[in-house]
Amino acid sequence: MTVKILLLSDIHGNYPALRSIAEKFDLSSFKYIVNCGDSLVYAPFANETLQWLQQHKVISILGNTDRKVIKLLKGKSFKKPRKKEKRIMYTSTAEILNQPNTSYLFSLKKSARIKMRCSAKVPKQKKIRICLFHGSPADPDEFLFDTTQKSRFRQLAGQARCDVIITGHSHTPYCKTVSGTIFINPGSVGRMFDKDPRASCATLELTDNTISVQHFRISYQIDEVIAGLKKEKLPSIYMKMYKRGEKL
Repeated sequence: MTVKILLLSDIHGNYPALRSIAEKFDLSSFKYIVNCGDSLVYAPFANETLQWLQQHKVISILGNTDRKVIKLLKGKSFKKPRKKEKRIMYTSTAEILNQPNTSYLFSLKKSARIKMRCSAKVPKQKKIRICLFHGSPADPDEFLFDTTQKSRFRQLAGQARCDVIITGHSHTPYCKTVSGTIFINPGSVGRMFDKDPRASCATLELTDNTISVQHFRISYQIDEVIAGLKKEKLPSIYMKMYKRGEKL
């Protein structure tokens, strides 16, 4: 028996990109859809994004942008980012969230774990442990890249005690095995920085004996994001960012 899981992260309110991924796959073929956070901020489709996550019963966690939006919703503030054109992306998100989606956002945690067997033939003590973190098991704001030292991955593998660790935050797709633990970053659904603006995601397939990962890049209607930014009168620099697939 094969179990399939769709891996998402760093949607950043980019519902058109998320929708393109949903159209690419048969979502009913996945046992789970998981999302490693930063669902909000930068693209202006916060409500559509959170509604989709709820509709499809996605196992989702908080990222750093989500946590800052929660601060604003609680009447608090934050020090960074200091630049006006960045801060407005957070305040505008907090302002447009409806009550059901606000409640959903407040319900999310910083990490999640899934324990599963691919079939009844596998002993209970051999369940596969899949862990979701935004940055790393040690720090939700830690950046992990494919170039991060192996010794650091080894430390994190020992700390988390998971078979598969899925993270986001760095917007960098990779898959590597260190000390028997598989580390996966599916890349960013809504805000890639490698000069390829297409949405990024990954699939995880598990059988009784194998674990395989495949990464995807999927085109989406960037002009729809640009139109949304213009409608909300948000800074033009983000229009350039989405067109170029760069961090500006």
